[in-house]
Amino acid sequence: MERLINIDNGGTLTDIVVGSGTDFTFTKTLTTPVDLSQCLFDAMTKASTQLFGEANLAELLHSTRHIRYSSTQGTNALVERKGPLIGLITDDAELADTLRATEKSAGLFDDLIGARVAVVSPARSDEELAAELVMEINRLTTAGAERLVVAAGSLEREHLYKRTMLKNFPRHLLGSVPILFSREFASDTVRERQIWSGILNSFLHPTVERFLYSAEHRLRAYKVKNPLLIYRNDGASSRVAKSVALKTYSSGPRGGLEGTRALAEAYGLTNVLMIDVGGTTTDVGVVNDSTISVDRRGSIQGVDISYEMSNVHSTGVGGSSIIAVHDGAITVGPESVGAAPGPACFGFGGTQATITDVNLLLGVLDPETYLNGEMALDAERSRAVITKTVAEPLGITLEEALIRMEETYSNRLAQSFAGLVSPDGNTTLAAFGGGGPMSACSAAQIAGVHNVLVPRLAAVFSAYGISFSDIAQTYETNITGFTPEAIEAAKQTMTSDAGRDMFQEGHELSACDLDWKDIVEDGSEILSLKATFRLPHPTLDGGSPAEETIAVAAGTREVRSSADQIDTVSVYQLDEQIPGAAAAGPAIVEGPFFTARVPLGWSLKISTAGDLQLTDIR
Repeated sequence: MERLINIDNGGTLTDIVVGSGTDFTFTKTLTTPVDLSQCLFDAMTKASTQLFGEANLAELLHSTRHIRYSSTQGTNALVERKGPLIGLITDDAELADTLRATEKSAGLFDDLIGARVAVVSPARSDEELAAELVMEINRLTTAGAERLVVAAGSLEREHLYKRTMLKNFPRHLLGSVPILFSREFASDTVRERQIWSGILNSFLHPTVERFLYSAEHRLRAYKVKNPLLIYRNDGASSRVAKSVALKTYSSGPRGGLEGTRALAEAYGLTNVLMIDVGGTTTDVGVVNDSTISVDRRGSIQGVDISYEMSNVHSTGVGGSSIIAVHDGAITVGPESVGAAPGPACFGFGGTQATITDVNLLLGVLDPETYLNGEMALDAERSRAVITKTVAEPLGITLEEALIRMEETYSNRLAQSFAGLVSPDGNTTLAAFGGGGPMSACSAAQIAGVHNVLVPRLAAVFSAYGISFSDIAQTYETNITGFTPEAIEAAKQTMTSDAGRDMFQEGHELSACDLDWKDIVEDGSEILSLKATFRLPHPTLDGGSPAEETIAVAAGTREVRSSADQIDTVSVYQLDEQIPGAAAAGPAIVEGPFFTARVPLGWSLKISTAGDLQLTDIR
């Protein structure tokens, strides 16, 4: 069977899972923010070494059917507001106020657009319109606008603006300041959603564009037959030319949700709450009765958009989130040190404290075994940074600072999902991502959750979840008031579009599943078509042996539990335990590329599949 490569690119680390049938190889590498294609190729090269005993990227690529790629770069960029300045051109003097109708939308509008709004009079001759557009575009770009969004009162008017711009501006200028026309970008019955979709896509596009062009260029050098696929936030994949930047937002967490659904089905769990703790963000979502909750029109940062999205929300708290002191209180995030310079203990010049530095000094992390021993951690750098930025400003000891920083982080993490905990007490917390297992029990305890499930592939679980995706494209036509003949013509057009697009994906439409739906929305009737080409999916084993055995410890570790107490706790290597192995906390469990802390009052058990089941037994 040909291999499928799944990549989940995060702000600090990039994960890769290579699957073939039931066999999976996985690894991690540091994200290279200056050139994201570099960490993609670094990850694939590392995986090839595991598969073939030596680095052989060419052999891996030529035995691979598809490369499916997901990135949190867009999510992180929006959380940290790191993106291009946007200018808005409209003929509606009230539009800015409409888009700023709520506190969240006002904050997002001010951060992305601010005062860079041009209102063009709708009552202008062609000559007057041209003069006004030239003047306003010059004003917006002088004010710093790097991308422009056009939101006019009708499609015809946007087309008029487009023709006028092309006629009066040199193409090299229009190319250097990309312009998005909102009505062309998204089909929607609600204008505000449509405009916000255009604004957010313009903000996210450069982050995705830079990487994709670089990655595809490098892949061509290996004469890769199949194109790079982008994993989207609707749970499907498509080639680069058939994807939009907005659909990459929160795509990694959708992979995590797909994996969480597989866990729920394997273990027979009715309510599973996932926390995917990365370097910059924690992504939270819920699977109820094996169903992922999906919004037909999604929401990002408090504003509605025109595209479908799963109910995942991101909070600026992760393993590389900056822990600092503001106004006498310890704060966590949303700013992150990312992969460069990274936490202070990485030794790359980081001067801000993170939970990674805290857990190193608490004794939770072993500086010699971090990332499977691939990166040695420097405790002295962590000690110096935490002393300078937290302990001294608060006038407390380093030891007290560590405990308070851990408590603040755990509370912040618990806040990210506490509102989604089922009141009947049957919630299981699926904790993954590089930082999820480390703080899952402490956060669960605060939020009132008594069961935590850590997959063996926790460190790369969102990448693994991409394994459940297929290649798909979706089409919609507003058929309100259409005659039967017009509806049939619309169906033929949509079928033709699907046939063309799926052929460009490399598959005949006859080999695809076609799902037609009639949707009523805001008084309009919408005809929808989803064309899907199925790819192989993995299966998961669930449950655990009825008979328990005593887990075998690999050693002990000194772990600080309070400012004045250090405990000697057992350390268990997850892959060295047999199914049914059990022990009681306090303990440390080291899995592939992750460390889990099991507090006092919690028990651990190894499932049939080698996953880690943690239970609050107090």
